[in-house]
This record gives sequence, C-alpha cells and structure tokens, in this order.
Amino acid sequence: MTVHPEAPLHGADVLLADLDGVVYRGHLPVEHAVDALEAVAREGIRVGYVTNNASRTPGEVAQQLRGFGLSAQADDIVTSPQAGVKLLKEMVPAGARILVIGGEGLTTEVQAAGYTVVSRAEDEPAAVIQGFHPSVGWTQLAEASYAIQRYSIPWIATNQDWTIPRAEGVAPGNGTLVSAVHTAVGVLPTVAGKPERAIFDAAVARFGAKAAFVIGDRLDTDIVGANRAGLESALVLTGIDRGKQLISARHEERPTYILDDLRQLLEPYPWPELEEETATVYVRDAAVRLVGNRVEIVNAGSDPTDLLRAGCGVVWASGLSIYALEVPREIYER
Repeated sequence: MTVHPEAPLHGADVLLADLDGVVYRGHLPVEHAVDALEAVAREGIRVGYVTNNASRTPGEVAQQLRGFGLSAQADDIVTSPQAGVKLLKEMVPAGARILVIGGEGLTTEVQAAGYTVVSRAEDEPAAVIQGFHPSVGWTQLAEASYAIQRYSIPWIATNQDWTIPRAEGVAPGNGTLVSAVHTAVGVLPTVAGKPERAIFDAAVARFGAKAAFVIGDRLDTDIVGANRAGLESALVLTGIDRGKQLISARHEERPTYILDDLRQLLEPYPWPELEEETATVYVRDAAVRLVGNRVEIVNAGSDPTDLLRAGCGVVWASGLSIYALEVPREIYER
C-alpha cells in the first residue's frame, strides 16, 4: 500500500495518535487500528502517541501496544504527566514536596524530576498535581483540597477529559475528579495536557516533525489542541465524539477530516463539494442543502459517514449556530 495523493496522510511525516478510543478501548484494540498503524509505519511515517491518560507509565503503555502487535517503545509515548511535570518545573524548584493525586504514571514522572512525592496536606507540599487513576477516591481529593486551601499553592491538572472510553462503555474521566476539587476550593487548576498546545509542541519536538498530523476521537481535546498547534487533524468515529458532536462543533473544534476508522488515513478522502447556487453540499452520492434555517437531505447516499460529512459541510459553511438550524436526525445519528 502507498499513501494516495488524496489521502489524509499524504505529505505527513509524523502521525500523532491519541490512544483511548483511537487505538484501544480499555484492554481491547479498536477494530482495524493495529493493522492501519502498522501500514502507516511501513509507509515511512513515524507514529507517535499523545495521550491525556495519566494512569500508567510510557513503558506500560508501550508494552500494551506491543501486545497488540504494534512496534512501540516508551519514547514513542508523549503523556500529560510529562507535560504536567514540565509546568511543575516552571513553578516549583526541584527537591520540593509535591502532593500527587493519581497513579504510577504520574508519580514516576514527578519523582524522576527530582521531587518528593507526598500524599497528605499535613506534609506541607509546595504544589498539587492531579491526574487520573481508577483508584483515586474521596480521601485523595479531600487531601488535595485541604492543601490548596491551606497553603495557596499551585495546582496542576494533567487533563480535564470529562469521560474516557472503556471496553465496557464510557466512564467518568479526570475532568470529573478535577471538578470535585474545584467545587471544594473555588479555584481552577493549570492544565497541562490536551487541548493545551504545549503537549503537541513537545511531541513535534520529540519526533522532529515537519508536517505532523493528529488523529483523535475527542473534539474538545484532540481536535482543539491540533488546531491551536496549527496541525491538520482527523476525528475518527470509534471513540467518544460522534455525529451529534461533529455537526454542532464550534470553529476551533472542527477537524480537517472525518474518518470511520484508521484505514481511511491512507485512502482517498471524499472532500465535500459546495454548489453555491443551491447551497447544496455533495459528498459522493450524498447531498445536503440549506433552505432558510432548515438543513435538508437531498440524497442520503450509500454511506452514512458521507451524509454526515455533507451535513457538517452545510452547517459549518452557514456561519450559523447549530441552535438556529433545524437538522434532520438522520444526518448525525449513525
């Protein structure tokens, strides 16, 4: 297989892939993801992984990916704990005590940077850093709250993902835990991971990318972050965000491409075509038009994703808020 000149990845030298919902859900690989990523690597495109998940070390993540059959090493993984510790270094000198709320993926990064990890507010930490781990509960959140209130110290969150995709379904993410602390202390954390561009800049620098491309499953983190970093992006419909979120996406949340699965990274992309006279957008045999404030299906076509692409093309080109438009459910419910 070669990269088709009309494929999303044509011209890219590095693919920056999210993990949860893109490569795997929990302990199971996403269908077609492994074969597609190996095909990308065979084309000479470097594959790196950029994740907000702070629960595991890069080595553990790489081991799981190798278990799926991917050629991954720890240095291929760029994590929000790494970005969080970079922020920590700008705020607190090495050797200080840091209250860590999270798992090994976060504590190892904090320790490697020369800090002392503590778990209680009474240890008088110089900062709090918070990341996701399934074991985090009320006691740890309370200790973070006490420390932030008592000492008025920096509070860093590795990410604010509200949800995470698991094999069993969608579960609460770090954003829900961060929100619990925010409710108690009345202040907001400094956020390290996606959608902040720092983590993308770090990934581009690590892999020496000249033309990096982002693939993700979340508009509010993967796609917003890619847009802020000036990178092309694709939303893959195998994780959190689907048609309903896409068609109502704000300008900064809109991806360059909409894909069913990772195989389409190397395949010709069906670009929407606008017929200005009739305000109709065509994607292959699907056609959608705008009449007043009504979005109408001219032809549903043979591929539901083409219909979604056409619907997004009409809504996004209108310049109108989704709340001002009447949109048939058939366009975005797939």
